[in-house]
Amino acid sequence: MTKLEYQQIYDIVGAAMEVHHVLGRGLEEPIYQEALKMELEDRGILAEREKRLSLFYKGRRMDKTYLADFYCNGIIVELKSCSSLVPEHRAQLFNYMRITKAERGILINFGEPSLRAERYLYSFQDDDFILLSKDNYKDYIIDL
Repeated sequence: MTKLEYQQIYDIVGAAMEVHHVLGRGLEEPIYQEALKMELEDRGILAEREKRLSLFYKGRRMDKTYLADFYCNGIIVELKSCSSLVPEHRAQLFNYMRITKAERGILINFGEPSLRAERYLYSFQDDDFILLSKDNYKDYIIDL
């Protein structure tokens, strides 16, 4: 991941933090979707809401598609509004990242007192997902 690619993740999470600050927690997910779309637009971030993404099997595109909450510069963004994230929420994002071949994904929960945003990288080679944190994200940035 380049510095620019990490910055894109950072900027999306920053927009979500502003939405959470203004609206608070506990509203229905579609309200946060609409507000986040507005906030991303205000910040000049290209985002497609409810974007239909192609799925692949053995390198061939399938007829079946996936509807992402947001697709921003190659990043799948999944929104939730629940009291806490559970393993099934992460599995959903991971499956979408794997089958669409997206290397970056963000799982955002507006339902907690403070916004929770989990940033992930997908390693195709290892078929593994890496949770980026303040302690490890620099290990995954490549200087070009």
